[in-house]
Amino acid sequence: MMRSYYLFALSFFVLLLDFYCYKAIIKTFKNWSVTTKRNLGFIWFAFSILLIIGVFAAIFLNLFLSLRAVILVAFFLSVVAKVFMLPFLMIDDLRRLFILIFNLKKNSQTKQQTNKTSKELTNQTPNQHISRSAFLTKAGLIAAAVPLSSLSWGIISGAYDYNIKRVKLVLPNLPKAFDGIKLAQISDIHSGSFYNKTAVKGGVEMLMAEKPDFVFFTGDLVNNLTNEVKNYQDIFAKIKAPLGVYSTLGNHDYGDYYYGRESSPAKVKNLQDMIIVHQQMGYDLLMNENRRLKVDGEEIGVLGIENWGMGRFPKYGKMELAIKNTEDLPVKLLLSHDPSHWRGEVLKKYSDIDAMFSGHTHGMQFGVRLKEFQWSPVQYIYKEWAGLYVEKQQQLYVNVGYGFLGYPGRVGVLPEITIFELKRS
Repeated sequence: MMRSYYLFALSFFVLLLDFYCYKAIIKTFKNWSVTTKRNLGFIWFAFSILLIIGVFAAIFLNLFLSLRAVILVAFFLSVVAKVFMLPFLMIDDLRRLFILIFNLKKNSQTKQQTNKTSKELTNQTPNQHISRSAFLTKAGLIAAAVPLSSLSWGIISGAYDYNIKRVKLVLPNLPKAFDGIKLAQISDIHSGSFYNKTAVKGGVEMLMAEKPDFVFFTGDLVNNLTNEVKNYQDIFAKIKAPLGVYSTLGNHDYGDYYYGRESSPAKVKNLQDMIIVHQQMGYDLLMNENRRLKVDGEEIGVLGIENWGMGRFPKYGKMELAIKNTEDLPVKLLLSHDPSHWRGEVLKKYSDIDAMFSGHTHGMQFGVRLKEFQWSPVQYIYKEWAGLYVEKQQQLYVNVGYGFLGYPGRVGVLPEITIFELKRS
């Protein structure tokens, strides 16, 4: 019910936005014939209405995944382009409003003066090659084209352009038997967003070609429901490693965004199905528990907790359970989906956690990642959002994700497979 309310509100906003942008374009291109304007109006609004109907169908009906992806992508790009155009149109309307108010205050002036200000209002002065209104509207169209083209390229090129990040992870207390061992991490698969099975398989093959000794998956296998992974389960089941594949749950894996926070039989079953899927894929799902990795008689600890987030994100994680009976282990590696858990609890209470591995942020799927510099709007929300962070003797690595959510692409922040080499120094 709540989803329907939000969708209707969004639809109403989109139609208002369409009408506003359409009227501005028509006023700018005054030389167009009546027939041209009428045809444009029909195409403009028919396209928008069909997209809105398509969004409802994509969300509430069992459409083919590829068709659903096309609809949602088209809707997303259409709205983003118009939103970028909006500020220019609003500036022009505000300018017109100020001129109108100014003219009303001069109602005692002569007819000649009135005519002069009227010409100013419509920006048709003889010395101008292009009116201010036309300039602002056309600037808005150009502004709309910039995100439309870049985001389109991010869909075509960035969504499945898997990028291997290599990180040397120095752990001073690492047992000698583990020195030089290889760990792989992926995160935020979001299988409900995929529309290219071949590309997804290619990414898994890239991971397996690295021959990791063990693998971490740090949550968000799906967007909302466990059955979203059905078409991709066989691909991710191919991820294997001699010392095991260890996983944890992310905020999207519980069904909270579909069923709500309150428990229900359907929601409980959805979570049970999620646990079964991890087992079927051969992943050792850690839900507030730990495992001991043994190599040549020496051990390190792998801990995993359920989602522990700040603010509106759920806190199901219980560190006191995850760390139980690990006092004797020289190194403890923690899987925790949300990086805010590191600063929110781990640094404060658990100084014996050597390194934590997270995902969640996606790097907002937009930004810049260079060797010596990185930026994304998400850094204004999360202090730790991508890459390696060190505070005193503790470390955090944030993987920007294997998949995508919402926007079906990536610009500058590519999907990531992280390969760690564990070293004593």
